[in-house]
Amino acid sequence: MSPAKKTATKKATTRKTTRRKRGPAEPRGPDARESALDRADEHIVALTQHVEKAKGSVLAAYRDPYAGLPLVLASLPIGSVEATPFQRDLSKTHADRLAIAIGSSGLFLDPVIAIPSADGFWSPNGRHRLAAAKQLGLRSITALLTDDPALAYRILALNTEKAHNLRDRALEVIRMARQLAKEAPRSKELEHATSFESPAFLTLGAAYEKRDRFAGSSYNSMLRRVDRFMDTSLPAALRQREQWAVRLMDIDDRVAVHVKTLQERGMKSPYLRQVIVARCNPVRWIPSKKGEAPPMTMAEMLTRMTANIRKFDPSKVRPQDLAIVAAVAPEEG
Repeated sequence: MSPAKKTATKKATTRKTTRRKRGPAEPRGPDARESALDRADEHIVALTQHVEKAKGSVLAAYRDPYAGLPLVLASLPIGSVEATPFQRDLSKTHADRLAIAIGSSGLFLDPVIAIPSADGFWSPNGRHRLAAAKQLGLRSITALLTDDPALAYRILALNTEKAHNLRDRALEVIRMARQLAKEAPRSKELEHATSFESPAFLTLGAAYEKRDRFAGSSYNSMLRRVDRFMDTSLPAALRQREQWAVRLMDIDDRVAVHVKTLQERGMKSPYLRQVIVARCNPVRWIPSKKGEAPPMTMAEMLTRMTANIRKFDPSKVRPQDLAIVAAVAPEEG
C-alpha cells in the first residue's frame, strides 16, 4: 500500500475510533409561553424606534429560543436594508433563480437578518434575497432584527445550509477583517477568532483579493497546519497577511510553470497542481495533534515551500500519483 493510502486509511480509522456519542443537552432557553416579549422592553423600544424611523412596522417581539435574547420581527421598506459590504459577491444566476422560485411559489417566506445601522439596516446574510425581492418589485421585506451589532460578523459561522466555497468564505472573512480594522483599529486579530473562524481564510482572502482565480484549495490544508491568529492589532495583522499572500502567489506562479511542463508531456489531469503542492509541502509528513503548537512559523513554511518548488522535478510525477490525489482532492474554490 502506498504512503498516501496508508495515511488516508489511518486518518479514517482515527476518526472512527475517536468519535463519541453525545447525550441530550441540558434544557435551556425560555419556555414557549415565556417567549413573547412586551413592546415596553428596553431593547424592543430601541429597535421599534429604529423601525419606525425607517417607516417600517414592528410585527412581533420575542426571546430567541437558545439564549433568550430579544428579537423583533418587522416589515421594512426594501430601500432601508442593505447587505453588509463584506458578504460574498452577488451571483446574478442565484438571485435570478431565487426570484423565479419565489414568484412560482407566490410567497416570500424567509426573513433576512437585519441590524440597525446609521442609515437604516444592515443584513449580514440576505444579499441574494434582497436582490430577488427588488427584482420582483417588492416594496417591503420581512426582517428579523437584533440590537447586537457583533452578529454582523458572526453570521458566517451560522451559514451552513448553503455553504460558501473556499473563495467566497476567504473573501468574506478578509473583507470582514478590513471593516473591523476601520471600526476597531486597536483590537487584536486574535480577539475576532470566532468571527473569522480560521486564520487560513485571512491569508487566502488576501490572495484572492489580488488574484480572483487563485487556486486556494491547493494550499488550504498546508496553511491550516501552520497559520494561527496573531496577537497584534488588526491593521498590522492585515499588512502581514498581505505579505504572506504575495509569497503564496509567487509559489503558485512557480507551480504553474511545472504544471505547464507536465501538460506538455501529455498529462492533462486537473489535479496536476495538487500533486506538485503535495510533493513540495514542507509540513506534509510532520505529525500533529490537536492543540499542539504549529510545526513551524508561516515565514519558515513559505521559505521551505519556495525552496522545494525550485528543486521539484516534474519527470518524477507518475500517472498513479494523479489517481491518488484525484480520490482525495478538495473541490477547487
